[in-house]
Amino acid sequence: MQQRIGRVTTGDGTELAVAEIGAGRPLLYVSGWLGHLQLSAEVPEERAFIDMLGRGCRLVRYDRAGCGLSAPSDRPPSLAFELEQVSAVADTLGSEPFDLVGASLGAVVAVAWAAEHPDRVRRLVLYGGWVSGAALSPRSAQEHILGLVESHWGIGSDVLTDIFAPDADAASRQAFARYQRASSSAATARALLAMGYQLDVGDLLARVRTPTLVVHRDRDRATPLAQGTALAEAIQGAQLVVLPGRSHLPSFGDTAALVATIRRFLGLRAARASTGVLTARQKEVAALVSRGCSNREIAARLGIDERSAEGHVERIRLRLGFRSRAQIAAWYVAQAGRASGDADARRRELR
Repeated sequence: MQQRIGRVTTGDGTELAVAEIGAGRPLLYVSGWLGHLQLSAEVPEERAFIDMLGRGCRLVRYDRAGCGLSAPSDRPPSLAFELEQVSAVADTLGSEPFDLVGASLGAVVAVAWAAEHPDRVRRLVLYGGWVSGAALSPRSAQEHILGLVESHWGIGSDVLTDIFAPDADAASRQAFARYQRASSSAATARALLAMGYQLDVGDLLARVRTPTLVVHRDRDRATPLAQGTALAEAIQGAQLVVLPGRSHLPSFGDTAALVATIRRFLGLRAARASTGVLTARQKEVAALVSRGCSNREIAARLGIDERSAEGHVERIRLRLGFRSRAQIAAWYVAQAGRASGDADARRRELR
């Protein structure tokens, strides 16, 4: 993922960081709660999701005010301020209608922006969104989470990661919790989360005229499926696609199925099928994975840094269409066994 990072300024002077990858028709992505354009490349699952989504288009993302590489603001979070930030980024995309994808909190923001700018959006995709934030969980549970984030951001980020990405392994959950903490302060995180709980876009949905796809996982632990269904029912002509899974974050769980669903609706080509062919270096890495080596151990053995080793493992996983290191290890053992059997057969033929 080779991204280009620039800056835009909102009407009140707040400076936002914007990242682009690829070329072609613009696709503006409004992320969920927190984000960091630079550090997202260090979370393998997040990097893979963005890379798959951005193929064949000009994918544009931004860090909201107070998060990641964007400047803080004295203004408290609000839907109005969120819409101003989307507008500042949208103004850089040209005069033609563009595709708009929102995930989680970003879905709520995206649907509100599309309602106000019907001529600017070509197609709208809402993943893991909701109509009413108050309906996401009991008020007592929301207050508990907000208090935890405010009083102990470390524990709060761990708890939220368990809710957002229950399908992730322990190492990935730890990495994503660190990513959340690096993306914003505890005060900003609490304020944005509280805003999400307060947002209600029910009165805006009838104004959406853009062709819309609503995607939701059936056992999403952060946003009940009923909220996704309510979004689709209230937007005229909206399609609803329900995918299996528990993870709220789009970069965890069956990400390939989610991305394929989105790309199909947007008219983008399906991701190229896995060839199962690895480079020489990737074969070395796969061999070490099959021996149970960690990324740090792989890096030490090959004389590379740990981040490069992590990137190799992720590219192997994507190329082979796998979801885990265990699958890579099993594949390599099977390939090695098959190669050994073929060599034995050739030797027998030569006797």
